[in-house]
Amino acid sequence: MATLDIELQNRTNSHDVYAYITGQALDNQNHVCLIKADGKTPYYPDSPSGTITPLSENCSIRLGGQGSTTTVTIPHLAGGRIWFSIGKELVFYLNPGPAIVEPSVTNPSDPNIHTTWDFCEFTFSNDQLYANISYVDFASLPISLTLTPESGPDQKVLGLKPDGLASICAGLESQNLEDGKDWHKLVFESGGKKLRALSPNNGGVMEGGNMFQGYYDPYVNAVWEKYSRSPLTVDTQAQWGKIEAKASGEHLEFPGIGKFGKPTSADIFSCSTGPFASNEGALGPLTARISAAFNRSTLLTNDVHPINERVEAYYQEKITNHYARLVHEANIDGRGYAFPYDDVSAPGSIDQSGFVNGDPKAFVVTVG
Repeated sequence: MATLDIELQNRTNSHDVYAYITGQALDNQNHVCLIKADGKTPYYPDSPSGTITPLSENCSIRLGGQGSTTTVTIPHLAGGRIWFSIGKELVFYLNPGPAIVEPSVTNPSDPNIHTTWDFCEFTFSNDQLYANISYVDFASLPISLTLTPESGPDQKVLGLKPDGLASICAGLESQNLEDGKDWHKLVFESGGKKLRALSPNNGGVMEGGNMFQGYYDPYVNAVWEKYSRSPLTVDTQAQWGKIEAKASGEHLEFPGIGKFGKPTSADIFSCSTGPFASNEGALGPLTARISAAFNRSTLLTNDVHPINERVEAYYQEKITNHYARLVHEANIDGRGYAFPYDDVSAPGSIDQSGFVNGDPKAFVVTVG
């Protein structure tokens, strides 16, 4: 199939709900693509002469009232997002390339900063659909997915509970009272209303990097001490198989492969800076598994990763990614990307990343 129909359902209490669809058109040389306001016509913008140029087409798809379904049609898209906003339309711009300037939750001057909005992610390629809900940047609106494949049962990701955002925000504020750290600063309010909870990574961006400094240091030092005495085994779940490491000095060394220095809290939350910046060869799967174990705080209780991991053991340490813990607790089925490598899992364990994947017969995305 060259196109896919998607049903967008409005289960919010608002009659002012808007959807936007962005991605790279795989059948048009990966050109930037948006879907126009009619919900079916692709818009391939030209490269503008300057930065922050308004779109030349209306790409705001207005949904019907509560309980309504709006059908949209997309071509093959990679890196796709379905965006939703409530009460106000979103503003997108173009930079030379062209490149889409997307709404930002970390830029205080962004025109969308005081709007309630969220998104899910997808790729539609070779007539296969992969989609997930993401909290890597922030948590805000309940978004759920239902994929009906050509064969097999429906796949569902249930999304946030009705009070999901409120419970995350309350949990962050409570955690701050408990450990005196910066968790409460992740709650973004506008006009007295809590609009979103930022991830620690994005919270750090908003605060100029001045959050959670030294937070993970005691845990990192305990990990280094443990694995200076006994080996850490990481299963790359790829061609490199299982690799052993030991801590020596300031490094966790994988002989013949590479080594990792002690990560800062910012490195752990981002999963992509400091010792986690290189993804060359085996370092890619090693980075994914080690940074996931740091976020979940399972490195001291499990020395074979991720094979011996148990979901019920995640986030049980005092020092952990409490944002990720609270996000999973706030989801009906406990699933949804809460940090970049939340898809790392032991064989046969419950998926944490909140994805659906298959040959789509029908696909429903619900907001609210």
